[in-house]
Amino acid sequence: MIASRNIGAVAAAATLLAAAPLSAIFQSWTWLIQSAIAVAVVAGVAALTRLVRAPLWGQVLGMLAALALALTWLFPSGGELFAVLPTPTTFGHFADLLGGSMQDMRSYGVEVPDTDPLLFITVLGVGGVAVLVDVLAVGLRRPALAGLPMLAIYSVPVAVYVDSVPALPFVIGAAGYLWLLVTDNVDRVRRFGRRFTGDGRDVDVWEASPLASAGRRLAVVGVVVAVALPLAVPGMTGGLLDNLGGSGNGSGNGRAGSGGSTGRIDLFASLAGQLNQSEVADLVKVTTSEPNPFYLRYAVADELRPTGFQARNPSGRPANRDLPDPTERAGGGVQQTSYRATVEVTKSLNMSLMPVYAEPVRTEDLNSNWLYDPNQQVVFSNRENSRGRKYSFDYIRSTYTPAALRAAQPLAADHPVRRQLTATPGPVPEVEELVKGLIQGKRTDYDRVLSIYQHFSSDNGFSYRLSTESGSSGQDIVDFLTNKVGYCQQYAAAMAWLVRSAGIPARVAFGFTNGSKRDGDTYTLTNLNLHAWTEVYFGGIGWVPFDATPAYGVPGSTRSAWAPDTDAPEPSAPQSGTTDTPTDADPSAGPAGPDNADRDTDSGLSLAGQEPAEQAPVWPWWAAGLLALMALLAVPALRRMALRRRRGGRAGAAVAATTTGEVQPADGARVVVVGPDANRARADAHAAWAELLDTMVDFKVLVDRTETPRATADRLIRDTLADDTAAVGAARLLGRAEERARYARDPLTGEPLLPALRAVRGALATRADRRTRLLAAVLPPSVLLRWRIAMADTSGRLVALTGRARYRLLRWSPRRILADRAAR
Repeated sequence: MIASRNIGAVAAAATLLAAAPLSAIFQSWTWLIQSAIAVAVVAGVAALTRLVRAPLWGQVLGMLAALALALTWLFPSGGELFAVLPTPTTFGHFADLLGGSMQDMRSYGVEVPDTDPLLFITVLGVGGVAVLVDVLAVGLRRPALAGLPMLAIYSVPVAVYVDSVPALPFVIGAAGYLWLLVTDNVDRVRRFGRRFTGDGRDVDVWEASPLASAGRRLAVVGVVVAVALPLAVPGMTGGLLDNLGGSGNGSGNGRAGSGGSTGRIDLFASLAGQLNQSEVADLVKVTTSEPNPFYLRYAVADELRPTGFQARNPSGRPANRDLPDPTERAGGGVQQTSYRATVEVTKSLNMSLMPVYAEPVRTEDLNSNWLYDPNQQVVFSNRENSRGRKYSFDYIRSTYTPAALRAAQPLAADHPVRRQLTATPGPVPEVEELVKGLIQGKRTDYDRVLSIYQHFSSDNGFSYRLSTESGSSGQDIVDFLTNKVGYCQQYAAAMAWLVRSAGIPARVAFGFTNGSKRDGDTYTLTNLNLHAWTEVYFGGIGWVPFDATPAYGVPGSTRSAWAPDTDAPEPSAPQSGTTDTPTDADPSAGPAGPDNADRDTDSGLSLAGQEPAEQAPVWPWWAAGLLALMALLAVPALRRMALRRRRGGRAGAAVAATTTGEVQPADGARVVVVGPDANRARADAHAAWAELLDTMVDFKVLVDRTETPRATADRLIRDTLADDTAAVGAARLLGRAEERARYARDPLTGEPLLPALRAVRGALATRADRRTRLLAAVLPPSVLLRWRIAMADTSGRLVALTGRARYRLLRWSPRRILADRAAR
């Protein structure tokens, strides 16, 4: 029982240690104190139930009751008995706290404050995990399975944290899990009888148990790998748009920057979730040199699926480097002016996108973790978030005349932008019929777009209202076009769908209007200024904005010469030379005007991808990769050729291997004597023999290193070359040359070894099948075998070196020193 109580206490402590990553998402440590109280109560009741020898199901009921008592004491409703006994009112209060926790998770971004709903669900989760860990580790004696509920705790901060979860809390949690495993193993060994030290197996008594040492090494290696791998892989970081709103159901308390899950996010729902709130929160402060700036953008949705418009994951290069220059495409009727802006993001806005005006050309105060996608014209990061950041950038503001847009040539049918950004999930008869009537007789893309844009006017019955059904799918668009009542998201999505149906590329952009809070050149933008509009692509010009949402409902709304306000009482024609006529909405529209109208539209947006319009060709990368692969595969063959050439040169020179000397006869005349060079002849014979053995390996002929050269040659002749007279003689010559080089006083000289090698190789190649010949040429087995042997030798030397170093270090081990002193 003592061992069980020890394991139960360790299980409780390990649960608290496994909850360490939760510190990354809370502002204070209240959650830890309350969780410790709940876990301690659960562990104490579990120990009491085991003391009275209750069955496992009784232990589980006791722990659940203890958790309920702890929650009642920590989160009282006021109707408890004796302050700790729950009543129906208590459980109703718990249900309210659960509902409030969902609301708070949508409303707050990390780090979250200590609200009762969030603390309740945290303590409930940690306490529930403590019950599961105790049952698995103590009741079922399966402590390894206890890692699964512990992992569930760690998955919470991984899901909601903007960046990668810090490594230290994970190490703490892993240490708790390893502590639980070690405690259980020690208990099992003690029950078995005695500790295994390795006595009689060359292990000193003072040394640690080999099993324990191996376990510790494996544990350390596992923790190091688990910590280092996420740090080394950039893809294992937070999502691109971790949170801007949360659930997107249009409810919440109005706090921007809620801590939603990482990765995919519904941009429409996030926008609606902020605009539908009565509470106003400042999100961005922007100072610009442009007198009447257009909307501040942060994302686009350019992929149309059956569920509606969705965003692609952006891709690009660091934003602190040179950005594309939009002035290169400027033409007649397109006016481009340079401006500078400084943006300060408040702590209420928490996302992995940076709000910028379209077409930035240079940024400041942004590191290389922030990237710029020139297709989507967004600044984003895979590692950081925009919360509390301040940065500056230069940008180009492009304005257009209607004449310039009418002169734009339609894109070719196979143009990547037109092919992908005019795609729709399928024909919607109502939409197709409406578009056909609107563009009939229109000769240019601009006139077609303008006709669609002007259709969303009060003269055609369209109005702005908050309380409408959400959605941007085909049926949702049909409902909106039928009811003619909606807000900015529906206007933007409907116009983009109609423009695409007309065969013109279009997408939905997200950002901020200019709002009504202006102090000189500084605009303070709130959650009520969030907005969505349509962007249309014109050939040779680029993306041109069109805002079909009624201007009276959007404070800070901006109109232009190419897209005038269709609901203006007395629309006036643009004056000559005027390219942009901004018009702010009447401030009397009140807070209900902004995209407060923007209600939840559940379209499932995921920020992703890049438009392939200007995508660099991928075939050079494929070609480079193929060439690199071919070069890698050619290394063994090249190595084999080099060896054969070097050995062939030696064998060919064997005939000419001579030595020169002088002899002095009795008559005094000098005589020059030319004789064979024994050392050179032996080296040539060895080279020829090594080449023969490698050839045998390449053609899958058994090589026995214990045989004499003559025995190897005889076996080769008997098994493979019996019917080839030339090859038989060549093999015997090579065997005799090697045998003489090894054992005779005088080596064999003057014999043509290189032709003999060629004869044997040709005979072996003739008898081999096609696969063997191919492998011998491309991946010679002799080279691969030599590399494997070299790697094994190197590994053996490293192991021996490590062993010697360890032995020297063990001389200073405290265990050994103490053992030696005790022996004295």
